[in-house]
Amino acid sequence: MTIEAGTYGSEAGKEGGRFLLFVTLGGCAAAVNWLSRFPLEHFMPFSAAVVVAYLAGMAIAFTLFSRYVFPHSPRPLVEQAKFFALVNLAGITQVWLISMGLAHHLFPALGFSGPFAEPVAHGLAIGAPTVSSYFGHKFLTFKGA
Repeated sequence: MTIEAGTYGSEAGKEGGRFLLFVTLGGCAAAVNWLSRFPLEHFMPFSAAVVVAYLAGMAIAFTLFSRYVFPHSPRPLVEQAKFFALVNLAGITQVWLISMGLAHHLFPALGFSGPFAEPVAHGLAIGAPTVSSYFGHKFLTFKGA
Protein backbone atom coordinates (compact mmCIF):
# COMPACT_ATOMS: atom_id res chain seq x y z
CA MET A 1 0.00 0.00 0.00
CA THR A 2 1.29 3.42 -0.92
CA ILE A 3 0.18 6.60 0.78
CA GLU A 4 1.19 9.80 -0.86
CA ALA A 5 -0.17 13.29 -0.60
CA GLY A 6 -2.35 14.86 -3.25
CA THR A 7 -2.11 12.79 -6.40
CA TYR A 8 -5.56 13.72 -7.76
CA GLY A 9 -7.70 16.81 -8.14
CA SER A 10 -7.01 20.52 -8.08
CA GLU A 11 -3.86 22.10 -6.70
CA ALA A 12 -5.80 23.31 -3.64
CA GLY A 13 -7.15 19.80 -3.15
CA LYS A 14 -3.68 18.33 -3.47
CA GLU A 15 -2.32 20.79 -0.92
CA GLY A 16 -5.21 20.06 1.44
CA GLY A 17 -4.54 16.34 1.10
CA ARG A 18 -0.86 16.89 1.76
CA PHE A 19 -1.62 18.95 4.88
CA LEU A 20 -4.07 16.31 6.13
CA LEU A 21 -1.44 13.60 5.63
CA PHE A 22 1.12 15.81 7.41
CA VAL A 23 -1.24 16.22 10.38
CA THR A 24 -2.06 12.50 10.47
CA LEU A 25 1.54 11.32 10.33
CA GLY A 26 2.59 14.17 12.60
CA GLY A 27 0.03 12.81 15.06
CA CYS A 28 1.89 9.49 15.06
CA ALA A 29 5.16 11.29 15.77
CA ALA A 30 3.41 13.38 18.44
CA ALA A 31 2.21 10.19 20.13
CA VAL A 32 5.82 8.96 20.29
CA ASN A 33 6.82 12.37 21.65
CA TRP A 34 4.14 12.41 24.35
CA LEU A 35 4.39 8.76 25.39
CA SER A 36 8.18 8.66 25.53
CA ARG A 37 8.19 11.47 28.09
CA PHE A 38 6.68 9.25 30.78
CA PRO A 39 9.61 6.80 31.15
CA LEU A 40 12.10 9.63 30.66
CA GLU A 41 10.73 11.40 33.75
CA HIS A 42 12.05 8.53 35.86
CA PHE A 43 15.58 9.67 34.96
CA MET A 44 15.30 13.43 34.45
CA PRO A 45 13.15 16.43 35.34
CA PHE A 46 9.99 17.27 33.37
CA SER A 47 11.68 20.15 31.52
CA ALA A 48 14.48 17.90 30.20
CA ALA A 49 12.11 15.01 29.45
CA VAL A 50 10.03 17.32 27.22
CA VAL A 51 13.14 18.09 25.13
CA VAL A 52 14.36 14.49 24.85
CA ALA A 53 10.86 13.25 24.01
CA TYR A 54 10.61 15.91 21.30
CA LEU A 55 13.81 14.56 19.73
CA ALA A 56 12.34 11.04 19.66
CA GLY A 57 9.23 12.36 17.93
CA MET A 58 11.41 14.31 15.50
CA ALA A 59 13.16 11.15 14.32
CA ILE A 60 9.82 9.50 13.57
CA ALA A 61 8.46 12.66 11.91
CA PHE A 62 11.46 13.05 9.59
CA THR A 63 11.16 9.46 8.42
CA LEU A 64 7.41 9.71 7.79
CA PHE A 65 7.39 13.19 6.23
CA SER A 66 10.30 12.54 3.86
CA ARG A 67 8.79 9.26 2.70
CA TYR A 68 5.08 10.06 2.47
CA VAL A 69 4.32 13.79 2.66
CA PHE A 70 7.21 15.29 0.67
CA PRO A 71 8.64 12.24 -1.16
CA HIS A 72 9.92 14.02 -4.25
CA SER A 73 12.13 16.69 -2.73
CA PRO A 74 15.18 17.36 -4.88
CA ARG A 75 17.21 18.37 -1.81
CA PRO A 76 19.96 15.97 -0.76
CA LEU A 77 19.15 14.02 2.40
CA VAL A 78 21.83 15.83 4.43
CA GLU A 79 20.31 19.22 3.52
CA GLN A 80 16.84 17.93 4.37
CA ALA A 81 18.10 16.83 7.78
CA LYS A 82 19.74 20.22 8.45
CA PHE A 83 16.61 22.17 7.55
CA PHE A 84 14.42 19.70 9.43
CA ALA A 85 16.47 20.36 12.55
CA LEU A 86 16.24 24.13 12.00
CA VAL A 87 12.45 24.10 11.55
CA ASN A 88 12.11 21.87 14.60
CA LEU A 89 14.28 24.19 16.68
CA ALA A 90 11.43 26.68 16.33
CA GLY A 91 8.94 23.91 17.11
CA ILE A 92 10.70 22.65 20.21
CA THR A 93 10.97 26.21 21.49
CA GLN A 94 7.19 26.58 21.17
CA VAL A 95 6.50 23.20 22.80
CA TRP A 96 8.89 23.79 25.70
CA LEU A 97 7.66 27.32 26.45
CA ILE A 98 3.99 26.32 26.28
CA SER A 99 4.56 23.16 28.37
CA MET A 100 6.37 25.10 31.08
CA GLY A 101 3.95 28.02 30.95
CA LEU A 102 0.90 25.82 31.32
CA ALA A 103 2.29 23.36 33.88
CA HIS A 104 4.06 25.85 36.12
CA HIS A 105 2.09 29.08 35.72
CA LEU A 106 -1.36 28.95 34.11
CA PHE A 107 -2.57 25.63 35.50
CA PRO A 108 -1.57 26.42 39.11
CA ALA A 109 -3.22 29.85 38.78
CA LEU A 110 -6.41 28.07 37.69
CA GLY A 111 -6.15 25.59 40.55
CA PHE A 112 -5.21 22.67 38.29
CA SER A 113 -2.30 20.73 39.73
CA GLY A 114 -1.41 17.19 40.65
CA PRO A 115 -0.33 14.22 38.59
CA PHE A 116 -2.21 15.21 35.42
CA ALA A 117 -1.02 18.81 35.07
CA GLU A 118 2.28 18.06 33.34
CA PRO A 119 0.94 15.39 30.94
CA VAL A 120 -1.94 17.67 29.93
CA ALA A 121 0.39 20.66 29.49
CA HIS A 122 2.78 18.64 27.35
CA GLY A 123 -0.05 17.12 25.30
CA LEU A 124 -1.55 20.53 24.53
CA ALA A 125 1.83 22.04 23.70
CA ILE A 126 2.76 19.33 21.19
CA GLY A 127 0.05 20.51 18.78
CA ALA A 128 1.10 24.16 18.87
CA PRO A 129 3.71 24.16 16.08
CA THR A 130 1.63 22.19 13.54
CA VAL A 131 0.98 24.97 11.00
CA SER A 132 4.37 26.68 11.30
CA SER A 133 6.11 23.30 10.98
CA TYR A 134 4.12 22.37 7.89
CA PHE A 135 5.09 25.54 6.04
CA GLY A 136 8.66 25.39 7.33
CA HIS A 137 9.05 21.87 5.99
CA LYS A 138 7.26 22.64 2.73
CA PHE A 139 9.32 25.72 1.88
CA LEU A 140 12.64 24.87 3.57
CA THR A 141 13.20 21.24 4.52
CA PHE A 142 11.63 19.55 1.50
CA LYS A 143 11.66 22.55 -0.87
CA GLY A 144 10.61 21.62 -4.38
CA ALA A 145 8.69 18.47 -3.39
